[in-house]
Parts: sequence; C-alpha cells; structure tokens
Amino acid sequence: MSTAGRFVDGSAQGGGTAGAAGAAGGGAGAAGAPARTKRWLVALDVDGTTMREDGVITDAVVAAVREAEAAGHEVMLSTGRSEGMTVPLLETLGIRPKYLVCANGALILGRREDGGYDRVHVERFDPSEVLQTIHGALENAAFGVEDETGHFLLSGNFPDDIMTVSGEHVPFERLLGVEATRVVVISPGHDTEDFLQVVERMGLHKVSYSVGWTSWLDIAPEGVTKATAMERVREWLDIPRSRVMAAGDGRNDIDMLRWASTSGRGVVMGQAPSDVVDAGNELTGGVTDDGLAAALDTLPR
Repeated sequence: MSTAGRFVDGSAQGGGTAGAAGAAGGGAGAAGAPARTKRWLVALDVDGTTMREDGVITDAVVAAVREAEAAGHEVMLSTGRSEGMTVPLLETLGIRPKYLVCANGALILGRREDGGYDRVHVERFDPSEVLQTIHGALENAAFGVEDETGHFLLSGNFPDDIMTVSGEHVPFERLLGVEATRVVVISPGHDTEDFLQVVERMGLHKVSYSVGWTSWLDIAPEGVTKATAMERVREWLDIPRSRVMAAGDGRNDIDMLRWASTSGRGVVMGQAPSDVVDAGNELTGGVTDDGLAAALDTLPR
C-alpha cells in the first residue's frame, strides 16, 4: 500500500488527508442540493473477505452488502470459486448482480431475465505442460483440473470440501489435455514460503498463477486474472475506472486490487499478507471483525 493509502474509517495513512468516502467521489452535491448517488462497481472476493474461514457470512456483512446494492451500486462477487460454489451465495447475500466472476477470472456469468445465470465469457487452456512441470517438481502434490461447467477431475489427496465431494478422482494422466479454466495444486509437504520459492523456480511464465494461504496454487489461462475479468465487466457496464471498488485478502486478489487502486478503491482485509496489502490503497479490519461491512458502509449513499 502506498504512503497515500488510507483506512476505511477515513483516517489517513502516511499523511493522506482525504477520507475514504470523500475520496470515493459521488454522493451529495453542494450544500442544500439533493443527494445523487453515482453508481459504483463493487467487486467482492468471497473466502476471507465476504465469508469467514468457518463458512459463515455474518449478519453485519449481509446487511452492508444489501444496503450498498439498495443505494444503486453494482455489487458482485469476484472469486476463485467455481460457478456451483458461487451462485448459491447470492441467496444468502440477498443481491442480484448483473455479472459474476468465477475461477479467478476465467469465467464470467451473466444474469438472465429469469434470475438464473449463463456463461457469457469463458477462458480455457490446455494445462498439460504446466501439470507435467509441477508433477516433476513437487513430490506428493495433489492436482485438480476444473472445466467451464465447474466439474473437477482430481488426482491425489485433497482435503474434504465441496470440490472433493463433487469432483471425479482419476489417474494423473487423465488430467492432461483437458480444456481447463483453472488448475489447483496443493502440496502438504511445504509451508507457504517454501512453496512460493518452489513455484518461482518452476518459471510458470505461460500461465497466470497465485499461491494461497497454505501450499495451494491456483493456475489460470495465460494473462487471465480477476482484474482482466473485472475490466471486461466494467466496460460492459460503462462505469468509469474512478468508481470501482474491489475488496480482497488473498494473493489471487493482488491484480484485482491493483486494478481498482489505480483510479478507484482497492480495499485490503486486515488479515491479508504484506504483499496483498501492498497491492491496495485502503486497509480495513479483518474478516473476523466484519472489515468488509466497514468498507462498504463508506460508499456514497
């Protein structure tokens, strides 16, 4: 985070003077004039931002998300999750966004007239080369390949979660040649810093990748991130770059936070690692302290 960064309560960091809401733009005009809220595009990461680690989305966050949408802002999810793990969250949140970004930007869903969602943009790649590179470098790693429907082919031992339950366990060779939107690699034998070093040594220059909180690697098609997908959505909605806000906490959010921070607001959750904090221009409380709700409450009304 630059020295011009700020906290979401409006206090300056490193000598900045503008409050978060004031710097955001929009809102009320001259004294005595009626308030007119200009629409913002608000992109929310799910895990660690909207949702706690235990899978709970608190009442405070739900209320803040709904209030932001009711104020006229376009509030949407931008997540590494698959379509099937993302769409059901909208009922809990009580919002109906025009678009959803899934699979770390490889999949964009658009809302139909009946309220359902169709795949309106899909990025695919052949993961064979990168899978073979990682397979040779990481002993005992487990691999998952996700296609555009959200179906996972899994090789190796994954922790018990929705992906494992819905995925199909296959030999490693079955993963090669699949048209993938995302590849997931976990390596239980490495801590995060060690895993980062191993990944860097691989030189995965042909794909976009990010490392999660533990030894978890998300690999997307080359040049595809949450930021590229959000810029596409922003253009479709014709919302200026100065009125974009993104909130996230993980390394797969870094590009999206930088994208939002360029002209708008890149809000980093309080528990985020330092390299993620550096990507944003605002810092809010941690997910366990309803930091997202505090950030959303500063949007113009």
